[in-house]
Amino acid sequence: MNLLMLSGDPSAAQRRDSAFVQMLRRFSTYWARIDILCPRAPDAAPQTLYQNVHVHPSPHPLALQPWFIVRRGRALAAERAYALIASHDYGFFYNGLGAWRLSRQTGVPYVSEIHHVEGYPRAAVPRERLYRALAMQYIRRAGRRAAAFRAVNAQEVPELLRRLGVPEDKILVLPSLYIDFDIFRPAPGAAPRYDVLFVGRLAPNKGIFDILEALAIVRARRPSVMLGIRGEGPLRAKLAARIEALGLGANVAWVERCPDTEAVARLYNQARMLVCASTAEGGPRVTVEAMACGTPVISTPVGVMRELVEDGVNGRLWHWDINELAGKIALLLDDDALCARLGEAGRRSVQSFRADRVIEQYARGYHDLIDRLSATETSRSQDDSP
Repeated sequence: MNLLMLSGDPSAAQRRDSAFVQMLRRFSTYWARIDILCPRAPDAAPQTLYQNVHVHPSPHPLALQPWFIVRRGRALAAERAYALIASHDYGFFYNGLGAWRLSRQTGVPYVSEIHHVEGYPRAAVPRERLYRALAMQYIRRAGRRAAAFRAVNAQEVPELLRRLGVPEDKILVLPSLYIDFDIFRPAPGAAPRYDVLFVGRLAPNKGIFDILEALAIVRARRPSVMLGIRGEGPLRAKLAARIEALGLGANVAWVERCPDTEAVARLYNQARMLVCASTAEGGPRVTVEAMACGTPVISTPVGVMRELVEDGVNGRLWHWDINELAGKIALLLDDDALCARLGEAGRRSVQSFRADRVIEQYARGYHDLIDRLSATETSRSQDDSP
């Protein structure tokens, strides 16, 4: 069977190593051919990966992405039959709008993949409140048009879909967190360089300023506490200014970009804990990767963290209260035995995210959906026959 994917990730077209590209290596074995339509990006060009994955970046601005999807998708559908369109939907839902129109014109059913809703459960800035409102409207309308919705966590997104009227039989829970445990694993004897580690894009939903405020509280008791920040993004300058204003210059280290996943794993192993302060996430991936390395995590209850972490057993949860976060950071810094227990329990609890298992579940989920849709269509045809 052939699959048409509408992705917001241009890394495959840029020939960059990424979680998406690594996923495709395994995912491609379940399909005769995969065609991927993605937005334009610097250095993006048509690519062929793993012999049967063909990447088609748009040459147009993002606002024209729905038009590009319909035009290029119709041309591809004229060359071969597709069993399904998988649309990664977020933001202004350019992919979803294109998927709906393309599906209507070609007759190929589409799945709306909702990895997370920006601004949900909490909005960090007014823009995210706008995106959240757009998502609610999109989901209500797509609930009638899409063959199914893919949710990547078992609680947060499915609960929202149900509340917005999506029928239960249209909700597919197919996780997107896949971990290579040959890479993300403990490194016994690794010397800690950072007391606290943040890894992520420097954007409003990541809550990095809350981590700084909590660090300032912790520093009152531990003057040498060290935070490592690995990330780039639009808040870099404001973040640097806040670090200076709080007098944390000696307590914050900017970590250089990691050249590959092995370097990311080494970074997790150099931290006493990883903190996630996000207000909205699908994963987050970094927390699960850190847990796989045996690094204890403190996270807000976003995305999969709400169902994965049992507070005090295999990690710590905090609820956007800076004093609460500071207290939990200080507790781990004061108790090496607790760190070790949480780290080991966290490592054990993420073993179900083994990459080959999760990606097989993803592919089989779509194969089962295709079979179900085909059976429904056959039954409908038989009912309509004289």
